[in-house]
Amino acid sequence: MSANLGQRLRDTRKRRGLSQRELSKLSGVPLSLIRKLEQGEHNDTRLETARRLAHALKIPTTRLITEHAETPAGPDTANHWAPVHAALAATPQPTDDAPEAPTYNGVRDALHAATPLFSTDRFDALTTVLPPLLRDTETLTEIDPRARPLRARLLELTGWLMTQTRQFDAAELALERALDDATDHVQVAATINTQCWLLLRRGKLAQAREVAMHWADEVEPRMPRATPSELSTWGWLLLRLSAAAIRDNRPGEAQDALRLAHSAAVALGQECTPEGDFLRTFGPVTVALKRTEDAMVAGQPDKVLTLASRIPAHSLKPTSNNRNRHLLDVANAHAQLRQYAEALDTFQKIRTGSPEWLPNQQYARDVLGRVLSGRRTLTSEMRELAEMVQLPL
Repeated sequence: MSANLGQRLRDTRKRRGLSQRELSKLSGVPLSLIRKLEQGEHNDTRLETARRLAHALKIPTTRLITEHAETPAGPDTANHWAPVHAALAATPQPTDDAPEAPTYNGVRDALHAATPLFSTDRFDALTTVLPPLLRDTETLTEIDPRARPLRARLLELTGWLMTQTRQFDAAELALERALDDATDHVQVAATINTQCWLLLRRGKLAQAREVAMHWADEVEPRMPRATPSELSTWGWLLLRLSAAAIRDNRPGEAQDALRLAHSAAVALGQECTPEGDFLRTFGPVTVALKRTEDAMVAGQPDKVLTLASRIPAHSLKPTSNNRNRHLLDVANAHAQLRQYAEALDTFQKIRTGSPEWLPNQQYARDVLGRVLSGRRTLTSEMRELAEMVQLPL
């Protein structure tokens, strides 16, 4: 959060003719926090709080903040994934020095076998499998040009994984290298989609919005002859644009992007996974999940629960990241409406299906912290959840 937040907030509030008390009433942000922000006593506030203030002041969130990243992973996580970091940064091993040189078929088959570990959030297994696969792919690409698309795919998956586990610098490195290796327009756009997600998690709203908008325009398909791959790629970029816009307090732009994404989903007719790539799974349910996410970002918990009641989330795989994120939104909506038992039940659904995914989510810590705050005693279930998401008690 920029140190100039307080000055920008004070200047904008005065231009709007609002007192601090009036801004507090309009935004729902405590008066004491507004005073601290304007006095420069509190510069590290939540993106959610900045968006509420911007909404009350009728300005984009980025007028108040330049960026606001999620908390990166701590030293324990970085140490756990150190072999992956080393493999990403390693130079290719000369094949003459290797005991057994990698082959195209061998690397291709190993990548195919490892992909389900990414899609099912098998993080512990990936810490073992991924480093040698990265090294072999790097070495093979130096001697066999056919391996370049394999390396692009593996680096994209690695960038997605590093983003998922909040290792943002490693994610950026992997995705930049994936873009350099991409051999077709659709592959570039698919990697850009993951890069936009990284930008959102790093709080770079303006950049995420600009990149998503540019590439959505670049890959907009010709209807009605568009392929599932083209529709999915375009639809996902529109969803990233909507996510950036709603966080930047541009609800009209967010709705327009969702409307276009919905048209792509309607053209598909159902959830579709082009070329078996789980990162590009897209369709009506995916759009409905993101519509619910936008409602949560906009601070509309009642709408979240109404929309969620119409989504067949039970039909999604338990380890689907879209499904898990959706359930966190549902838990957050319940928490904001003081429906704490329902929020805890929702956490248990995520815990059962995705025990390795949940501990890496700062959002989960934030929501569970609100659920448990103020409670005099905690049940064993509550303590177990708090320990799993690494929530200090």
